[in-house]
Amino acid sequence: IEGEALATLVVNRLRANLKVVAVKAPGFGDRRKAMLEDIAILTGGQFISEDLGIKLENTTLEMLGRVKKAIIKKDETALVDGAGKKEDIQNRIDQIKTQIENSDSDYDKEKLQERLAKLTGGVAIIKVGGATELEVKEKKDRVDDAQHATKAAVEEGILPGGGVAFIRTKKALETLIDSLTGDEKIGAEIVKKSITSPLRQISLNAGVEGSLIIQKVEGLKLTEGYDAATDTFVDMFEKGIVDPTKVVRCTIQFAASIAGLLLTTEAIITEDTEEKDSAPQMAPPMGMGY
Repeated sequence: IEGEALATLVVNRLRANLKVVAVKAPGFGDRRKAMLEDIAILTGGQFISEDLGIKLENTTLEMLGRVKKAIIKKDETALVDGAGKKEDIQNRIDQIKTQIENSDSDYDKEKLQERLAKLTGGVAIIKVGGATELEVKEKKDRVDDAQHATKAAVEEGILPGGGVAFIRTKKALETLIDSLTGDEKIGAEIVKKSITSPLRQISLNAGVEGSLIIQKVEGLKLTEGYDAATDTFVDMFEKGIVDPTKVVRCTIQFAASIAGLLLTTEAIITEDTEEKDSAPQMAPPMGMGY
């Protein structure tokens, strides 16, 4: 919808209160057509295109898709509870999975995975409230964090939380350290020492000795760790204490990147603070002329 048609639509929306909104189609080229077909199947509609021999003047209301609710924002649109048949949606999902298996391009696979996620994923509406604006903002920030963590978990899975995943890499690091020499061995030793920091900090925040907790966790099963809220050792998966694998991986990668940057930095700029004399200034003696 563009040009005069879009202008007419906007005028009718403003003046006649016509309940309609124009949404920009996702993607480009053939990928756009494929995504529009996905939307048609998801909503129980028919993909209208001149390529298929269907002209706009020949369309009817029965060809349109339907959803229970559409949430339209500046950069994204969410369609909730489409009227498409489950059998048709499943056939489309199977078709995309086959395309992923047969594709040799990583880029094409990524875009197909995005389409697959949109067809298989659900939509949730989270309402956040509070007594004050500050409380609402705090809760909203927590919901946003949870949303991003959930997306990361869907992408790469989950691991035991509470710093346990880092502790479980210790044996693999020790094997690696034995095969290294020189600076590489020193670097691996530093990484081995640093991976205990998350659990140590959690323990200190809970008011317990970090070294004792780390020693205890090292002797537990792979999925067991320390629950600071109850001061007990539990199965982290059963308690729902988990971390997205992507977050754990990126933590190590980003920390190594920053450490490498500092090691190769020739100079560091810092703010120059003047030292002030702490001794009180003596008042000048009273004399003639004062």
